[in-house]
Amino acid sequence: MTETTTTLIATHSGTFHADDVFGVGILMGVFPSHRLIRTRKQELIDTADFVVDVGGVWDAAKGRFDHHQRGFDGARPATEVEGALVPGVGYASAGLVWSAFGTAYVQAWCKGQGHALDEAAVAEVVRSIDHSLVQYLDIVDTGQGDVSPGIFGLSSLIAQLNTHWLEEKGLDHAAKAQLLETRFREAIAITRKFLDHVISKKVAQLRAMDTVRQAPRLLGGRVLHLQEGGMPWTHVVLNEMPEVMFVIYPDSDGDQYQIKTVPVEAGSFTARMDLPKSWAGLRDGELAAVNGVLDSVFCHLNLFIGGARSFEGAVKMAELALADVAAA
Repeated sequence: MTETTTTLIATHSGTFHADDVFGVGILMGVFPSHRLIRTRKQELIDTADFVVDVGGVWDAAKGRFDHHQRGFDGARPATEVEGALVPGVGYASAGLVWSAFGTAYVQAWCKGQGHALDEAAVAEVVRSIDHSLVQYLDIVDTGQGDVSPGIFGLSSLIAQLNTHWLEEKGLDHAAKAQLLETRFREAIAITRKFLDHVISKKVAQLRAMDTVRQAPRLLGGRVLHLQEGGMPWTHVVLNEMPEVMFVIYPDSDGDQYQIKTVPVEAGSFTARMDLPKSWAGLRDGELAAVNGVLDSVFCHLNLFIGGARSFEGAVKMAELALADVAAA
């Protein structure tokens, strides 16, 4: 297919789910010149360039992405956990389309945003999106789990966009079908906007990694100084900087410097080192009276973040926190 060719994408009519919405949305992003049909008529399905969640065939080379047929056993590769092989999550249509066209979608997104990522970086974005999002759409759609971690709640959100009996009351078949298609397209728009934002965050993380690695380290290497606020640093610090206890960076409002503890692992509320207990919940003058840093702004009650008006003040807070632990 050339760029000027109109790509025909088919999926089933009637109630939609997140996996068919997602799969069709990916193909729409990869093939901007497209036409969509929602049908269960095999003679129409057979004319499509790509078929999602209907048709009874899985053959990526032929553009067929269904998972309902007898004998279907498509699944992600097994992984080893504590010496035992754990089967990979089975595919629904979302995962089938992403496995075939995730790379092309990410590349198209990067091109549109002016980001230049090498092949390895694109592959990492595709892997990350599958791990954090797509597999949970598949889990819900195939009944592999009723409650899953991650952001699988997108499945429930998409399901709410289906029409209900009161909306359909008094409508003939054609009007119902048109209303459902309108909702389906709304669901695609929501899903793609969400997906694009997830991709954007992952790309930002990858592009920040070298900046984080090259950032100055203070106080014997135990404090990392980032000159830009909002930069994702957790992955690099957790995996490559075991000696770093605190990270200092300018607040997004530009009126203070924050000092943040480093968690023991991603998502954990337990830190490698807390700020001093005597600072908990104090602000401004009360905090300054306790720690002696005149431009202290705050220390969170749970001791994972604090701030000062100046960079020097934040560094002094880090120095005091390190000394507090050493003296304990």
